[in-house]
Amino acid sequence: MFDFSGKVALVTGGSRGIGRAIAVGLGRGGATVIVNYAGNEAAANETCGLIEQAGGKAVARRFDVADPAACSAAVEEAVKAYGGLHVLVNNAGVAIDQLLMRLKDEDLERQLDVNLKAAFYLCRAAARPMMKQRGGAIVNLTSIVGESGNAGQTAYAATKAGLIGFTKSLAKELASRNVRANLVSPGFIDTDMTRDLPEDVRKAMLGTIPMGRLGSAEEVANAVLFLASDAASYVTGEVIRVNGGMLM
Repeated sequence: MFDFSGKVALVTGGSRGIGRAIAVGLGRGGATVIVNYAGNEAAANETCGLIEQAGGKAVARRFDVADPAACSAAVEEAVKAYGGLHVLVNNAGVAIDQLLMRLKDEDLERQLDVNLKAAFYLCRAAARPMMKQRGGAIVNLTSIVGESGNAGQTAYAATKAGLIGFTKSLAKELASRNVRANLVSPGFIDTDMTRDLPEDVRKAMLGTIPMGRLGSAEEVANAVLFLASDAASYVTGEVIRVNGGMLM
């Protein structure tokens, strides 16, 4: 277990799945966790309950990560209420799969807003207090698709690839103030989305993974927790892949 005692963390998309596993892991390490959610208040409150059971403190905050003013307000509120912001995890994301020739403009914009622009807004807001306190850790969630590409996911892949370039550049900008920025790149993970896939699609997917199974949300969270912790104090600008050997 990584030690986050006295740390304040903001996790976007923290109400379920990978975001929930990250938030609970931070809480288990003693952090105060701000759980961002888009609409499912019950799920966010359930995450907060799990964090508190694990030994941390938690509060649910609903705001649109695609709204720059809302992102700035969320960070300002965290700093004012808890005295600082030490960990930012940009986990919220949306995938709208479609071949490029059929992709609607609004679907492209939505993925850019949530997957890429939101990280800009939140990192920009968090950078000032983190630099002022001379320390902080930012972890952005990219995807195997952002590294390898995938038919039917041109827009999603573009946002996740863009996130890699953004984070590496940010790492160089903030390093002198002891603020680190890294990425975790999950492969196929056992979530609500993959559970709903047809059996033949699921079998074909497993055939592409050398380890022969899907990853768990907790396995992704473990990589995030490492990068967010002091154990990774000399790691910045890196991508940690959690994909069972699918992409090396």
